[in-house]
Amino acid sequence: MPGRGSGHTAGAFDIRSVIALLFVIYGAVLVVVGVVQPHAEIEKSAGVNINLWAGVGMLVFAAAFVVWARLRPIRVPDEPAETGEH
Repeated sequence: MPGRGSGHTAGAFDIRSVIALLFVIYGAVLVVVGVVQPHAEIEKSAGVNINLWAGVGMLVFAAAFVVWARLRPIRVPDEPAETGEH
């Protein structure tokens, strides 16, 4: 792939990092709510702690996004591309 090593990475400006951060925040809130909710609330959902499992799923999804962003970083070229509009 030409130019794969050229330029710098997007880093914190990579949209995958932003999405992962949002999923970590929402997932952590759901995990906390799932841990502290009363047993009566769990019984309403057929005995499944939906908040806890949804939060864990969101944290796993966020981890997958972080791994993806680290293994395949977005390269930003140092020079602007030629458009030919002179």
